Amino acid sequence: MSKRFRRGLVVGKFSPLHRGHELVIRRAFDECEEVVIISYCKPEFPGCDAARRNGWLSQLFPAARILTPTDAVPANDADDKTHRRFCGHLCTDVLGIAVDAVFTSENYGDGFAAELTRYFRERDRNAPEVQHVLVDGERRLVPASGTMLREDVHRHRDWLSPIVYASFVMRICVLGGESSGKTVLAQALAREFETQCVTEYGRYLWEAKDGKLCFEDLLRIGQQQVALEEQTAGSANRYLFCDTSPLTTLFYSRHLFGRAKPELERLADRSYDSVILCAPDFPFVQDGTRQDESFRARQHEWYVRAFAERGIPFLLAEGSLACRVAAIRHNLRLTFKAS
Repeated sequence: MSKRFRRGLVVGKFSPLHRGHELVIRRAFDECEEVVIISYCKPEFPGCDAARRNGWLSQLFPAARILTPTDAVPANDADDKTHRRFCGHLCTDVLGIAVDAVFTSENYGDGFAAELTRYFRERDRNAPEVQHVLVDGERRLVPASGTMLREDVHRHRDWLSPIVYASFVMRICVLGGESSGKTVLAQALAREFETQCVTEYGRYLWEAKDGKLCFEDLLRIGQQQVALEEQTAGSANRYLFCDTSPLTTLFYSRHLFGRAKPELERLADRSYDSVILCAPDFPFVQDGTRQDESFRARQHEWYVRAFAERGIPFLLAEGSLACRVAAIRHNLRLTFKAS
């Protein structure tokens, strides 16, 4: 069954991309054989740069033709005609196309469609008239706006796809030598902030293989740890606490095999919004899988050197679990100005 339009256009800042935008784009897919999405913004809003917007759109709408230009882009406060003709230019001169429908949730849509029609017919007098399709113009289905979300993205996160919200979640990495309270602390922090904790994949694989890891396993561990972080971030609440990172995997690769794959070396440079290092300041507990207390001390010092080499600031978590949680809560409030 043929669709109403051959090619539809959706244009927006998508800063951030919310469910109202998604509603408009999905309507375009329902009615068009091909959908073109253009997103530009000048100046860009924090956390909503072109690369990130392109990533959101590409993941949510892989079948769309997506353009996120950054060069020669008109300012956000430029007049309507400038923006409309810029979009026409992108269609004809960059993408080599014309469209026969434009989808919006705004009352300016009719004027946008009329100007696009004029622009296309200046280049091809046989170009079709561009139709405007208004989607949820009164915001009854999705009462959300970019302005509202930018004011407090965490409070209004239900209006964002998990793929989009994950970009605004702050990753907090918890590291430490064996028997330094790392896992207990990460889990306690997740409870304290009513959010998620990413478990340690390396421990799972080590147990599944009865402690017999091979060299190839270490890269797999690092990659899977990152994948778990990305999968979990969308369901988190402001913070995501990560029980280990690829930096730990690098340590064990060098310790067990004296080397590491280049891909793992690169993964070990993965950045986090905050890094916590657990101090080895309480009695060592041997659970049957750990090495000895001197190994814990060496591992702790390795982390300190690795942070210094990479210029990574960190918070040293010391004392009881309650003391550690309280200190980290205070630090996060100061760093991110959040409750």
